[in-house]
Amino acid sequence: MLRFAPSPTGDMHIGTLRVAIFNYMVAKQKDVNFIVRIDDTDKERNIIGKDTEFMEILEKFALPHDSVSHQSENLHMHQTLAIRLLEEKKAFVCTCNPEEVDRDRYSGKCFNVGAEELQKLKEEKTPFVVRIKAPDAPIVTHDLLKGDIETAPDEVDAFVILKADGTPTCNFACACADMISGISLIIRGEEHLGDTAREIHIKRVLGYEEETEYAHLPIILNEKGQKMSRSDDAGSVKWLFEQGFIPDAIANYLIALGNQTPKEIFTMPEALEWFDLAQISKSPVTFDIDRLRFLNREHLKMIDDKRLSGLFGFADENIGKLAKVYLEEASTINELEAKIRPIFKPKDFSGEWGEQMKQISDVIFDAPMINTYDAFESYIMEKTGLQGTNFSQPLRYLLTGTGNGPELSTIYPYIKSYILEVAS
Repeated sequence: MLRFAPSPTGDMHIGTLRVAIFNYMVAKQKDVNFIVRIDDTDKERNIIGKDTEFMEILEKFALPHDSVSHQSENLHMHQTLAIRLLEEKKAFVCTCNPEEVDRDRYSGKCFNVGAEELQKLKEEKTPFVVRIKAPDAPIVTHDLLKGDIETAPDEVDAFVILKADGTPTCNFACACADMISGISLIIRGEEHLGDTAREIHIKRVLGYEEETEYAHLPIILNEKGQKMSRSDDAGSVKWLFEQGFIPDAIANYLIALGNQTPKEIFTMPEALEWFDLAQISKSPVTFDIDRLRFLNREHLKMIDDKRLSGLFGFADENIGKLAKVYLEEASTINELEAKIRPIFKPKDFSGEWGEQMKQISDVIFDAPMINTYDAFESYIMEKTGLQGTNFSQPLRYLLTGTGNGPELSTIYPYIKSYILEVAS
């Protein structure tokens, strides 16, 4: 079983989405369950509604899951397991002040405080945390991308598993949930590499004997060579949607990032046939927005014409075909909309070519339906007497709302049935 476990503390990062996609794909390849677990143990940083937003994003990318849960639903289980470790003297109560608790290394001050002190501390309302005892030997992580990684006992340390408010730390909650769910492979970003040894230690101390494989994906860098974060616009999936990038293109990009793929343009179902997690680059990869723009354009070309027209409020394959004409100079839905909308908006007759535009518009409103552009052009030219630039420029502004773009002969077949709306 594989899982995707995001924290609802901000917008979904593209690295997080990449983790979701890889977990889903490997689960499909292995024919095992793919579950979603919202890791909401950090109450102070959780943002209301982000969990719902995450699920909506997974739906947009067609990443169905077998179950979904919140870590906060399992508070009693976490507390029960922590108390069990106290009773077995595998954990201990720590009454250090907050400054001491937050240090990277534990001082050992409370090492001999046992479970028998717990009730007394509760009665006296003395703040305390629960720490797990440090391991006696190095922890070895078996990573599919990085090989075996050994972590010394003092690096694992006697860390906190239950906070002063009785809630579990992220490491403890994750380890317990992975153990109970029977997660066999954990795919996540390498920023979690420091958590892995601690989570392995927790599971071993709890008596879990099943082997868990790991794959820590290299970080994604921005164009400056820095780790990409939510502060980078392009680092947010929400921002990419707002800019007009579509799920198929984003998925194509993230699957191909740091990967050798048999072809350049593909869909996720196609990638399932050849995707190999072990072949992912072991080095950091750089996010290239121009590359994503190229892929977005190619995937927009692949969309059914009628469906594409729906993005602009139509249900007409001709408008989809019109949009694809503009893909020669546009890459996103937003850029396409900036080309399509002016065609159908009321025209401004007060500008440089306003008088000629009005002449042409009046002729169009009295003209019969004309099927070909050549015949349409000849008819308008004859009725208005306009020629050269005095004809071509106002006609272009009238039909497209702009002074440049594709040939009008290419556009006309797709807008002729809307000509009265276009020319008004």
